[in-house]
Amino acid sequence: MTVNEDLEARSSESGDSEALLAIDGGVPIRTAPWPTYDKGAVFIQPEDESAVMRAIRSHLYFRYDYRPYAETECGQLERELCDYFGTRHALAVTSGTAALALAIMAAGIPPGSVIACPGFTFVATPSAIVMAGCRPLLVEVTEDLHLDLADLRRRWTPEVKAIMVVHMRGFAADAEALAGFAAEMGVPLFEDAVPALGAELRGRKLGTFGLAGGFSTQSDKSLNSGEGGFLLTNDSALYARAVVLAGAYEGRVGRHFADGPPPLDTDLSLPLLSLRMDEIRGALLRSELVRLPERLACFHRNYDCVATALADVEGIRIRQPVAPQAYLGEAFIFRVPNEKAQWFADALCAEGIDARNLGSARDTNVRAFWNWRFLFPGAEVEEIQAMLPVATGYLQDAVDVPLSSTLTPEDCQHLITAVRRIARALSEKQSGHAELPPR
Repeated sequence: MTVNEDLEARSSESGDSEALLAIDGGVPIRTAPWPTYDKGAVFIQPEDESAVMRAIRSHLYFRYDYRPYAETECGQLERELCDYFGTRHALAVTSGTAALALAIMAAGIPPGSVIACPGFTFVATPSAIVMAGCRPLLVEVTEDLHLDLADLRRRWTPEVKAIMVVHMRGFAADAEALAGFAAEMGVPLFEDAVPALGAELRGRKLGTFGLAGGFSTQSDKSLNSGEGGFLLTNDSALYARAVVLAGAYEGRVGRHFADGPPPLDTDLSLPLLSLRMDEIRGALLRSELVRLPERLACFHRNYDCVATALADVEGIRIRQPVAPQAYLGEAFIFRVPNEKAQWFADALCAEGIDARNLGSARDTNVRAFWNWRFLFPGAEVEEIQAMLPVATGYLQDAVDVPLSSTLTPEDCQHLITAVRRIARALSEKQSGHAELPPR
């Protein structure tokens, strides 16, 4: 018996052929916790644990020790990242936020400059811009939650000195078009690839389209070291400055340039921000990187299973990629119009599926730009939302479901069944003019 047949059989046995929703008092589709990183659903294997123990037992936790840099865990990780992504330089650091801020500072963007970024992103994006001493310019998003290039053109001023594109929730933005626009405007393009490590756009890995790309290795990312990140670039001068800023003091930047002196007058002209990755995390990530293609395949398998099965469901609109397969697959996002997204997310949670309404008025989801109060001191929520009314509407309609790479076929079928049931119930309630709880 399939999972779906089992679920329908349970409904018939209970005398409820219409499968009463759990939010309305029915039996939940599942009782086991929905697999997510914060519940321990991570892609870690015994060989990864062994790599960590190797580094611990070495008693060499600082990447600048007596060894040639190329023999350290971090040095080897950076070379392996370069090989995987096809870039000249990689720098392992403490977080994705650090990687993005270092890219801006190392590129020589003057403090106080304006950097454009989308209104739909994690709070770390504007935070990295602020950390680099610059000011974010928020831009509208399309109905599929990608940065709106037409709106960026409308908002453009000479104050804008860079663009930060974000591949949010694992979906590629149109990096090719944005790179072309950045070149037209004579400014660099930075890529926040933190949410999309390993995803590609038309055969090219995200994070390699701009002057520099920033990635995270925090616990819910494709490579997981609890905390951490890395920067990618082909610009040797930017890389050298980023190395110094990250913490290569007293000439240690030279260890990163085995073939000659670094393209840097002096490392004493830059502050030291101590954003280095340690050797233990470096060892863990090196081990995980070997199986990254396997994990990416799991993400795609799960996402494609769910999205294909729900493509014909009336009453919801599934987020679409800018190109075929241009997504990681770690999140399933769809829009529910007419102020019913909060109810839909609540109904999914009642069925045992973790879900959030991205633009909920009930929580402080920091992916909603109106919750970035540090950018808008003293402003009311309604005032902030009015700055990006289109993005506000789309986020208020959006339901976000995390898709762990560890999901089983049964987990995926539970999600499919739940969305179908809830969408059908919503349609029946609306056609019958029954009242739904407010958003």
